[in-house]
Amino acid sequence: MAGEQQQPETELVLLDFWVSPFGQRCRIALAEKGLPYEYSEQDLLGAKSDLLLRSNPVHKKVPVLLHAGRPVCESLAILAYLDEAFPDAAGPALLPSAADPYARARARFWAAYSDRVYEAGTRLWKLKGGEARAKLQARAEIVEVLGNLDAELGEKEFFGGEVFGLVDVALVPFVPWLPSYERYGEFSVEETAPRLAAWARRCAERESVARSLHPPEKVDEFITLLKKVYGIE
Repeated sequence: MAGEQQQPETELVLLDFWVSPFGQRCRIALAEKGLPYEYSEQDLLGAKSDLLLRSNPVHKKVPVLLHAGRPVCESLAILAYLDEAFPDAAGPALLPSAADPYARARARFWAAYSDRVYEAGTRLWKLKGGEARAKLQARAEIVEVLGNLDAELGEKEFFGGEVFGLVDVALVPFVPWLPSYERYGEFSVEETAPRLAAWARRCAERESVARSLHPPEKVDEFITLLKKVYGIE
């Protein structure tokens, strides 16, 4: 209609929650690629917004990327979408070159595998006192996961070599959660995965990472809040 202002086709809106590591993946990727976007903070502990429920009716969770009003859900799908939808973005691609499908498949595998850090860590802090056997199992799992990631990283600067890419973006938002996991699981990341610990320090020097993540103390406060919400003593 005459007089109506048309929304630009490239308009991006990110539905997110401040401490979500999955949303932080998207924030880091958008920053790395130099793509401007609007941030929309969502309430995940109270009543979820109609916009979030409409945009992600299946899982009803963040992150959701709205591109010209069309929703893209799940963080790893969003990362891949950013590469494909914005091939001419100012920043580099997150995935290896399409000319190397093996490297792309390997990156996708390890990016998905990185979720296990969060899954095992969540099992640790959700344990109640007296669940010693379950604690040992959860600790063994996260130590194994971190060890596998450490081995895959090896002596490389980043998971893709010299280039900060998909696996780095997928994994680095879990770094501020690790001190809490260490405390609940009674293990040391520095001893378990020393190369991964050094990688985390390198990643923290990147502006996209530093501006997207919160200090471990804030994350630990949020975990304490969640424990109260779930009635975990």
